[in-house]
Order: sequence, then C-alpha cells, then structure tokens
Amino acid sequence: MGKVRVAGFSLSLDGFGAGVEQSLEDPLGKRGKELFQWFFGTRTFRTMTGQPGGTQDVDDAFAARAMDGFGAFILGRNMFGPVRGPWPDESWQGWWGDDPPYHAPTFVLTRYPRAPIRMQGGTTFHFVTEGIEAALEQARAAAGARDVKIGGGVSTVRQYLQADLVDELHFAISPVVLGRGEALFAGLDLPALGFRVTEHVATPLATHVALAR
Repeated sequence: MGKVRVAGFSLSLDGFGAGVEQSLEDPLGKRGKELFQWFFGTRTFRTMTGQPGGTQDVDDAFAARAMDGFGAFILGRNMFGPVRGPWPDESWQGWWGDDPPYHAPTFVLTRYPRAPIRMQGGTTFHFVTEGIEAALEQARAAAGARDVKIGGGVSTVRQYLQADLVDELHFAISPVVLGRGEALFAGLDLPALGFRVTEHVATPLATHVALAR
C-alpha cells in the first residue's frame, strides 16, 4: 500500500493556502495566484498545460515530485470548480479543460451525488458523498501500490490531517503575505501528529519544506 501525501501545496508566509472570494475569474481566490509563482514557470507546469519550455531547476524538481508516483487523487469540491449546492446540470467538468493534469482516478468530496466523468488522458472524476474516509478507501483501492495525493484545497487537507490520515507533507512557502484567506495551520499541532521537518530548500520564489512521520 502506498502513502497518503500532500505535495506541492503552496502557502503564504502567514499560512494561507488560498485567497478570499474564490470565483470563476479567481479560482485561487483574490491574490491566490501569487502563491504559485514558483510553479508557473517550471517545465513541469508548462508541460502539464501544453506549453513548451520552462525552467529546470529546484522549483521544477519539487513540482515534478508533487505530481509523480500517484495512483489516485482526492480533491475538495472547491478544487473541482466554483459551483455550489446541488449540481444544476452536467456542464461543469472542472477547471482544466478536456485533459486534466491528474491522469488517474480522482475523487471529489461533495454532499451532492453525480455520475463519474471520464476525461481525456486517463482522468476519471468520481464524486464521493460519504466523507473523507470513504474517499480515501476508494482512492487506495484505485491506487494499488502507488501513493494517494490529497490535492486540496485547504479545508480538505485540514480534514485529513485532523483525522491523522496523512503520511507526508510538502509545502511551497511563497514570499507573499496575504493577510487573510484560507488558513491551513490554525488549531493544528503537527508535532503532536508525529510530523518533523525532513527537508528544506529555499529558492528565489519559494521555500520548500518537507515533513514526514
């Protein structure tokens, strides 16, 4: 059985993982894109989005690690899209177009049932209404010996940490102060959960911090 990992999760210096007022125009919330400047210029990101070029540096190495080795993904509903409440129709199929970057079974936490969506490139979105443990059970079954990635957003990562279900963490801490948004660490005691820092590397655009139990 593989590990459960949070990887490539961007944070501000003051601990926010997204800005306020997430919307179709601002999927990461106001100023949320500032947290991901370390990622956008990498070869990994540009390849994922069908663009040529990109840097091949420390940031790119962490970006590649954040997408490699996973047999399944788990996302909160906000990570799938801006639609709230019951699904009005089947038109919304995610932020990423016809070929999402996951290329593996991807389990979306929601209160409202919806049929699976098969996308190009091997991604199938499955909508789980029974909670985080059920989603993880299904993701583990789909992943086999490979790892499961808790992709976010903040609330989803917090829930899995609070339930003591995460094995490894990688945060990319950007040199940005948001002041408000979705706070990751409030009320969490990572040492009490068994985490210790195993790696930290600074670049001009982020400080990469890895933790494990």
